[in-house]
Amino acid sequence: MADTRATRPKITVPPGACDTHMHFYDDSYPASPKAWLFPPNFLPEDYRAIQEQVGLARMVVVQPVTYGFDNRCILDAIARIGDSARAVVTVPTDISDADLDTLWQQGARGLRYHQMAGSMTEWSDLPLMAERIKGTGWHLQVQLDGLELPQYESLIADLPCTVVNDHMGRYSDCIAPDHPAHQALLRLAAQPNVWVKLSGAYHISKSGKPDYADVAPLARALIEQGTDRLLWGSDWPHPTETEDSMPDDGRLLDLLADWGLSEAQREAVLVTNPARLYGF
Repeated sequence: MADTRATRPKITVPPGACDTHMHFYDDSYPASPKAWLFPPNFLPEDYRAIQEQVGLARMVVVQPVTYGFDNRCILDAIARIGDSARAVVTVPTDISDADLDTLWQQGARGLRYHQMAGSMTEWSDLPLMAERIKGTGWHLQVQLDGLELPQYESLIADLPCTVVNDHMGRYSDCIAPDHPAHQALLRLAAQPNVWVKLSGAYHISKSGKPDYADVAPLARALIEQGTDRLLWGSDWPHPTETEDSMPDDGRLLDLLADWGLSEAQREAVLVTNPARLYGF
């Protein structure tokens, strides 16, 4: 059972606000042979309590690496939830067009490339799938240790489809905005097909909660460049965190104000942008 402790945000959360990065876990589904993280069950009813507490209306459920290419856990969940939910799935490159169409009909909108521990995918998969989905409503979602961004910037920049970068780079160290890795992310984010999630501050921060103050300069640099392709996500249920480091999901929403987003900009990040990308 999930821990539903969360404070109410101080900001006004607009109607239709979307959490674009969260997960479900259910041990009735088999784990991937590459899985290394085996959380307790975190189910739709657990997340519903968080939604009600912090004022969220929509969700994008991202396939955890725990389940590899078996997307049933999240797809079965969003089938029960209905039209307020979308999914980002993980698929092999040999998936048929018919099976991709079926995933779309089930509410999937993105293909996840989690290029870290437990990954089922290779970097060489991205250009192949980007060619297949270019000109469609599908996108690729990429997560890596952002310190590797200078190495992969050109590969990502050349993808001929919509690309979403997770967790503001998810750097394994908290770097300064002028670091080559963040400069690479800023260059990517300037491209009209590239989006970035203002999420995962706790993955990067060394100063820690509740403010994650050392991450603020990175977020502000992205925001100053433009907010029309920025998204917000909680990364609930935070299964990599201990009780001491567990984020407060309401406080994660308040970071948007800490980072200087106006009320209108928060509306864009929480409502307008995700509605545009995920088709709400």
